[in-house]
Amino acid sequence: MTARQILAVILCGFLTLTAWAAAPSIALHDLDGRARNVNEFVGHGKWTVVVIWAHDCHICGREIGEMAAFHAAHRDKDAIVLGVTLDGAARLKEARAFVKRHKLPFLNLVIEPAEAALMKFGGGEFVGTPTYYIYNPKGELVGMNIGPVSRKEVEAFIVSDHQATADGK
Repeated sequence: MTARQILAVILCGFLTLTAWAAAPSIALHDLDGRARNVNEFVGHGKWTVVVIWAHDCHICGREIGEMAAFHAAHRDKDAIVLGVTLDGAARLKEARAFVKRHKLPFLNLVIEPAEAALMKFGGGEFVGTPTYYIYNPKGELVGMNIGPVSRKEVEAFIVSDHQATADGK
C-alpha cells in the first residue's frame, strides 16, 4: 500500500463536513467550577480538536493519550485540544481522577450527559464517546469522528483540509 493510499484510508475515518457556522457558544464549567464558554477556545486562529469523553469509557481511557500528545506538540504553534467530559456534576470526582491519571495537559469542561448543548457542537445528534469535533482556525466545524482517533490521523486530517482549502475545494 502506498503512502497516499494509507492517508486516504485514515482520512475516510473522519466525517468531513462543509465548513459552516461560527464557533459554538456553549456555556459550561471547568473541573474547578469556573464558568467557561467553548467559544473562548474555538476560532482564535488555531485548529481546535474538541474531544467528548467519559471517565468510564474504556476507549476514551485507552486513546486519550493520543490527544494529550497532539496538544503538547501543537499548542504553542497551530492547534489545541479542548476536553469535554460527559460525567456531569455527579461524577466530578471521577472526571478529575481521569484527568490526573492520564496527565491531560489541556482544559476539560463538564457537561451533563443528557444536556441539549451536545447538539450545539454542530455534528448532529450525539452518539457516544469518544467523539471528536475539529474546528478550523476560523472556528468552522470541518470534521468529526465517533470512536478512537490517533494523533497522526488528526494531523493528517488537518493537513488535508488545509490543502483542500488552499486548492479551493
